[in-house]
Amino acid sequence: MKNLKEKIIAIASDHAGFEKKQVIIKYFNEKGIPYKDLGCYTNESCDYPDFGHLIAEAIERGEYEQGITFCGSGQGISITANKHQNVRSGVCWNAEIGALAKQHNNANICAIPSRFVTDQEAVAIVEAYLNAEFEGGRHARRIAKIPLK
Repeated sequence: MKNLKEKIIAIASDHAGFEKKQVIIKYFNEKGIPYKDLGCYTNESCDYPDFGHLIAEAIERGEYEQGITFCGSGQGISITANKHQNVRSGVCWNAEIGALAKQHNNANICAIPSRFVTDQEAVAIVEAYLNAEFEGGRHARRIAKIPLK
């Protein structure tokens, strides 16, 4: 396993992703992986764009290199984050997709569809994403074409 104790991982969710985020917080605490929880902090109804923008802005500013987000389908919070230049959020529903999001797309946010994955699957996705390395090469050329000028 790659040394994940060097950099702080940003995490954020809406109410639908709150419980799954708690699973990952427990995992991070057990493994000694540093993280910053940007909210939400309860399972009371809230709006995913508030937290999608918050984590994306923090990544844009360079406060964090990567993040994990959680909402019901993973889609809403990912769509929101992807409105920000140089943020690449991918919805990851299994470990293989989690790894590929980093390897091929250099995703700096892994969005977990909380209502559609088990706790064990969420941990496996996060592990695969965080341990993957961007492959560069042809993928770097493609990523360079993503930002709007």
